[in-house]
This record gives sequence, structure tokens and C-alpha cells, in this order.
Amino acid sequence: MFQAVQAVLFDLDGTLIDSAPDLGAAADKMRTDRGLPGLPLDDYRPMAGAGARGMLGVAFGMTPEHPEFLTYREEFFVNYENAMTERTVIFDGVHAMVQALQAMGMPWGVVTNKSQRFTLPLTAGMPLFASASVVISGDTTAHSKPHPEPLFEAARRLGFEPHRCVYVGDDERDIVAGRAAGMGTVAATYGYLGATDISQWQADAHIDLPLQLLKLIESA
Repeated sequence: MFQAVQAVLFDLDGTLIDSAPDLGAAADKMRTDRGLPGLPLDDYRPMAGAGARGMLGVAFGMTPEHPEFLTYREEFFVNYENAMTERTVIFDGVHAMVQALQAMGMPWGVVTNKSQRFTLPLTAGMPLFASASVVISGDTTAHSKPHPEPLFEAARRLGFEPHRCVYVGDDERDIVAGRAAGMGTVAATYGYLGATDISQWQADAHIDLPLQLLKLIESA
């Protein structure tokens, strides 16, 4: 489907890794520390892609406009920082997909909105990312997705033109950013989408399993 692809870039949470258990646990600890009953992971999972905003929304019904939001957010960050790889796992099929990309001689990398504070230790602590050619965090550039600049920066570091790259993500902002960067776009439906209607995103393709990506680029 995609022609002359030279590299594949991925979102992180919900695309390569299932971090919902650790994100949910960080927020739920805030509840139990306040004497509130814990909530099941299933309550947190659909909002895992929204980071602190999503987790605090589930845990406390709190929005960024709340006067204590920044204080609560930092507490959440500290909780997450202290245990961000305890329950996080690689999605089934991702290891095999990455191995296949390597066998094809296809460089791959990560472009996430997660800040370097978390991205760098997390990727350093998981063997999967040892073969990543580039890791771009939400604060690597002056902009985060859906702005295309993080994707442009990844392409620059790889030494490829953006239109020679494919970007895979599980959130609409991933597809918006990829389209704005001129990259081929793939929506990953196995992450945190829930009942989301991805047909509105206008992605070039979608995959229900990580290994399905290979069929989109094998003949590129």
C-alpha cells in the first residue's frame, strides 16, 4: 500500500506498550491515599492515552481548569515515575513486528507526547527499544502532537524525507500529525480506542494486530 517506505515511526502508549496498568495505578494510589475506594483498571484504560488529564479525570472527575489540577498532576507524575515499568508490557505481536522490520533493514523509532522525564527512563528500561533509531518525546521540540514538528524532527534525525516515513498511532492526534507531516498514516485499533469511530480520522490504513503492519509496507 505504501510506496518506497524508508522508516516506520510509532506512538508509544497504546501502540507499542500497554502502560494503562501503571498509569491507572498511579492515579488510583492518589485515591486510596485519601481514603477513597480504589477503582478497577477497566475504568482507567479507555483514558490511558490522555495521560495525567485522563487519569485525574477518571480518579477525581478533575479537569485542567480545576484550581488544584497542577498540584494533583505533579503528585500523579511522582507516583507514575516511581513505578512506571512495574505493570507495563509490550503489546502482543510488537516484538515480532520489530524483529521483522529489522530483518527488512527498516529503521524504526518512537514519537510520543510523553515528556522526556518519563520516555527516556522507560525506553531505557525495556529491551525492545534498544533497536530504535530515534525516540522523540513530547518536549523534544517546541511542539507536541497534533503539531507535525515532532515527526519532522524524527525524520530529520533519521535522514529521510517525511513522505518516505509511515507513522502508526492509536489516537486521532497521531493521524492528524502524520497527515500534516506528509507521512503515510496507520491507526492502531488494538490499543485504548474502545468504541472510538476511527473512520473519522482519515488514516491511510488501520491495523487490528501489530503484525498486520508488515503487509502494508512489505511491497513498498
